[in-house]
Amino acid sequence: MSKAKTFGEFIMDGQAAFPFVSGQLTRLLTDIGVASKIVNHQVNRAGLAGILGEAGSINIQDEAQQKLDVYADSTFNRILASGGSVAGIGSEEQESPIICGDEGRKGKYIVLIDPLDGSSNVDVNVSIGTIFSIHRRVTPMGEPISDVDFLQPGVNQIASGYILYGSSTMLVYTTGSGVNGFTLDPAVGEFFLSHPAMEFPERGRIYSINDALLGKCSLPSRLFVDGCRQTRGARFRARYIGSLVADFHRNLIQGGIYLYPSLAKKPLGKLRLLYECAPLAFIAEQAGGMAIDDEGRVMDRIPTELHERSPYYVGNRNLIHAFLACQLAAKNRSMDTLPKREK
Repeated sequence: MSKAKTFGEFIMDGQAAFPFVSGQLTRLLTDIGVASKIVNHQVNRAGLAGILGEAGSINIQDEAQQKLDVYADSTFNRILASGGSVAGIGSEEQESPIICGDEGRKGKYIVLIDPLDGSSNVDVNVSIGTIFSIHRRVTPMGEPISDVDFLQPGVNQIASGYILYGSSTMLVYTTGSGVNGFTLDPAVGEFFLSHPAMEFPERGRIYSINDALLGKCSLPSRLFVDGCRQTRGARFRARYIGSLVADFHRNLIQGGIYLYPSLAKKPLGKLRLLYECAPLAFIAEQAGGMAIDDEGRVMDRIPTELHERSPYYVGNRNLIHAFLACQLAAKNRSMDTLPKREK
């Protein structure tokens, strides 16, 4: 049996296949792999290392930071900033972008990252993850970077991925040529290619939504969930972990849709566009799926601020098309309730 490729070997082979890709991207992806191993080690021993529970601080999202949030954020920022290929980092845990080196003059790439998605699940030993997105800088090399470098639409991404810290630790990523998954072998400390050319199954049967939100969420989401519950013979199943990476990964493997809709008190939803929605949308599309918000394709949306939020619906094409039909039905229902104009 031939030896499985390591993550490092795989990205080096990818660089050889595309000569225009610089070694800086290879270095950057390697650094992300290294940082994820360090975070994984701490996640696995969190109960013994005294880093469970809240850190006693509030992040820019007005959320209580977990001790592991702080640790993961510090680890990724330190390793990415020291690699020489990154000009700036936008993190969920930081109010403002982190500018690397000499005002970001030298690094070629911008990284947007959620260092520890689903961290509130750490204390109960539920899968969590890291989500990352990589863009080329917009400002010319040698000049200080600015907001325009961070506020790019998803279609500009050159790579995105996630690390899932679960029963096994997986790194899944794309550079626009399909999606590949690597599993960490703790015995040797290497990620090995375990899930080549990942794609959503042809038909999805799982829907993932926080059931407690249904009474407060937008009409299309209520219509969609009602349809899943009432459809006979289709055997739809509700599965919701509450960790975006874990829910997305399960649906990618088994076939499904994840929904975090607009809410009465949160019309823009909860998830962050730049370092949660867009990077997973890139992966979804590369795996044969779709990702939309209330207005259209997530990858086309142009952000206006670093921590911008977005409603989010991502998964199998058949289920996204069903959701789009619910959006249209809701729109038609709203039109029917408008007062009729007098002749």
